[in-house]
Amino acid sequence: MPEPAIRVRDLRKTFRVPVREAGLRAAVKSLVRRESREVQAVDGVSFEIEPGEVVGFLGPNGAGKTTTLKMLSGLLYPTSGEALVLGHVPSKREPALLRRITMVMGNRNQLQWDLPALDSFDLIRAIYRLPADQFRQTRDEFIELLELGDLVNKPVRNLSLGERMKVETVGALLHRPQVLFLDEPTIGLDVSMQAIVRGFVRAYNERFGATVLLTSHYMEDVAALCPRVMVIDKGRMIYDGGLSDLVRRVRPDKRMLLRLSRPVERRDLEALGSVIEHGDAQAIIQVSQDALQPAVARALSSLPLTDLTVEDPPLEEVMRDLFAQGRAA
Repeated sequence: MPEPAIRVRDLRKTFRVPVREAGLRAAVKSLVRRESREVQAVDGVSFEIEPGEVVGFLGPNGAGKTTTLKMLSGLLYPTSGEALVLGHVPSKREPALLRRITMVMGNRNQLQWDLPALDSFDLIRAIYRLPADQFRQTRDEFIELLELGDLVNKPVRNLSLGERMKVETVGALLHRPQVLFLDEPTIGLDVSMQAIVRGFVRAYNERFGATVLLTSHYMEDVAALCPRVMVIDKGRMIYDGGLSDLVRRVRPDKRMLLRLSRPVERRDLEALGSVIEHGDAQAIIQVSQDALQPAVARALSSLPLTDLTVEDPPLEEVMRDLFAQGRAA
């Protein structure tokens, strides 16, 4: 059995943060004696990721996701615990590891601002000492997959956010890394751009067998790419397993999407379950798992339907409920 691509054991990261009250007196006092407090950003996280897995890493803002990714990519030293990526300790920043990993952050730029992306790609080829033929093949294939066209000939500063994100993604993957740490890779992009980036990540994973650890606040990214998710809250892992299992555990109910040929009374819909949405041509009914089959049968026999679809609750609602349960506990 192959070794895990990523192995983490009891990983912790503590930051010391300065503390000061507002006002001039507090400002003068801080010059003499600065007070601080410890913030536990990551608190005993453990997990393993197998080669070729695509795993979603979810949590609210400040949960510790980006801190964990920075430790796994060698940008931060852990306070304690163990992390291995492809058999290497990330904090040692060994070239043998750095050539095989990459980190894409949706709000960070790595390409030269005033140069066309093609020139920055050539610089990346020199840094990684990539064979010319392999480099050109990879570059041209990625440009086609991300539909970049002539955009690579424009200075990066003249590109839109979505266009810039796409050329940044190409630059980060030109050396064909085996492990991808993707931190909000679609942040700020429109729906069509998000879909293109998601398709590219999926194609890269299938083509090169890469391991992907993805954080995103866009649940469409997670649903489209990640059969497995890990959920972190306040620095601690609260879930690690299948995405579908998480949905069933947190929100065991289902939703019936009804398309109607004519308007119906709300009371006729309430006989099926909780009415989430009621319009002339469409309605959404929330039904418990046990009551789903009778509700579907009743809808088919009593309502003027043109279509009926059964779906899981939106993933955004599942995550909101999961974090609410954690706070209550």
